[in-house]
Amino acid sequence: MAHTVKKAASKNPRSMPKEQQQKNMKRLVWITCACIAAIIAVIVITQPSSDPVPFAYEKLPVLGKADAPVKIVEFGDYQCPACQLFNQQIKPQLMQDYIDKGLVSFYFMNDAFIGPDSYTAAFAAQSVFHQNNEAFWKYLDAVYQNQGEENTGWVKPEFLVELARKENLPIDYDKLQQEIQEKTHADEVDEHSAYAKKIGVTSTPTLFINGQKFENVFDYNALKTAIDQAVKGGS
Repeated sequence: MAHTVKKAASKNPRSMPKEQQQKNMKRLVWITCACIAAIIAVIVITQPSSDPVPFAYEKLPVLGKADAPVKIVEFGDYQCPACQLFNQQIKPQLMQDYIDKGLVSFYFMNDAFIGPDSYTAAFAAQSVFHQNNEAFWKYLDAVYQNQGEENTGWVKPEFLVELARKENLPIDYDKLQQEIQEKTHADEVDEHSAYAKKIGVTSTPTLFINGQKFENVFDYNALKTAIDQAVKGGS
């Protein structure tokens, strides 16, 4: 009887050596962690991405081939220093790496939120766009190049028309002057800004890559990764 009791006791887990108990516990922890990681991976992989934001691309200024596989829309404000920086440092890289190669078409929409000068500049740029798409991009560069301090009244109609003349844009300068003064494209600019708010744009510049929001615009490696994924059809 005593032998039977002793033998039964040896099967009791509490009688296992402490070292063995610790090994078993570690093994259990690793298995549990592995299971949790696998579950998380399945959730991430199977979770559907958000639906792409729709844009009326045909109504926007376009840089590059309109039929490029990747479409990037920038929301910008002509008074925004960060937009100026993006236009002068990041966009040229996009031109070289993607736009000039026919991989990306680049579009611009107004998010004129800083102040009255933002709207006046946007009125002028939209006037140029409706006269000549290619001239628009040259004009956009010129406005950013000559950007003044925010809300100091630097954006005067006369200044904007003279800027177009200096750039020798192939447009009607009298028409530009008139459309700025009459705010001909105010509804269009307001529509852009309202849409920016609707789709969650909270700062400029903000990009949408094939309809997917991308905010970290100054991390060019991250931007390239997002674009490359979109080129491969991963967006």
